[in-house]
Amino acid sequence: MAPSRIEPTLDSTERIDTALDSKLAMYLLEQFPPEAIRHCQSLFKTVLPDDVEIANWQQNADAILVREKTISAADIQGARKLRAIGKQGTGVDIIDQNACKKRGIPILNTPGVNAQSVAELVLSLTMGVARELRTISVKQASGAEVRKEHCCGQTLVNKTIGIVGMGNIGTAVARMFRGAFNSTVYACDPFAPADAWADIPHTRAQSWEEMLPHVDVLTVHVPLNKATCGMVGAAQLNKMRPGSILINVARGGIIDEDALTEALEQGRIFGAGLDCHEEEPPTLKTYERLWATGRVISTPHIGATTAETQVLTATCAINNVYKYLSIL
Repeated sequence: MAPSRIEPTLDSTERIDTALDSKLAMYLLEQFPPEAIRHCQSLFKTVLPDDVEIANWQQNADAILVREKTISAADIQGARKLRAIGKQGTGVDIIDQNACKKRGIPILNTPGVNAQSVAELVLSLTMGVARELRTISVKQASGAEVRKEHCCGQTLVNKTIGIVGMGNIGTAVARMFRGAFNSTVYACDPFAPADAWADIPHTRAQSWEEMLPHVDVLTVHVPLNKATCGMVGAAQLNKMRPGSILINVARGGIIDEDALTEALEQGRIFGAGLDCHEEEPPTLKTYERLWATGRVISTPHIGATTAETQVLTATCAINNVYKYLSIL
């Protein structure tokens, strides 16, 4: 396990001193909310993704803003004027970090800004899986008769949740489940200090696997790297309670999808809620067998895609770049 990359952030509502040379060019390599674009235009010479000049970002950009676009080592090497990269959201795995480090180019992301919306999706997925909402709604939409006596979900009140990774999102999830369901909380984060989360009643696990026999819901909030790739595999799924629910809103690849499919087919766990997949967006061709279990709700990485959060994270990333360039 490893901590999410944390860069200094500036609150999106903080007042900005506009003394920076307005000739510095920020290239928006993807579409962003109009409110965030207007904010960027107040601080930088802003080049939008539909401008023909966008093709020249490697030659002319002082800074770029990305959300999902991959920035390779070759991109970094070719961008000779580039001084900073703004990244909407927390994950920075789409950007070649070694190349940035060699050039001294910071990746200014927005950890914590999307925590509430992602935590709400954890809650939504857990409730949807627990009440079999996907299976019921899909059957009804196909024209099949679904009677209530054929449905048997489970309640979540007083159930136990295990949270792997207690950063901004993990702690928001813990507070939400405590408030909604009076949940018992197991928490694991080897990078947090001993007195972390003192305001949240919890049992701290030194190893995340030791919580598996005790929790009804397991949710993972870790970055994808060599240590976490496939960390939830057949061995770990076998340790979980038969009626438990697995949630992943972090990154595809953390859960071994083949092992999960087999566990669901064999009834070893109750269900799973996945906002992240090895293939994104997930397709029927790849996930037909997994979805055919009727025990999975899949969404296409929408944890931070609320209207409010999109504005906040984009604006915060812009502010972070502006702040960094202002102190150079």
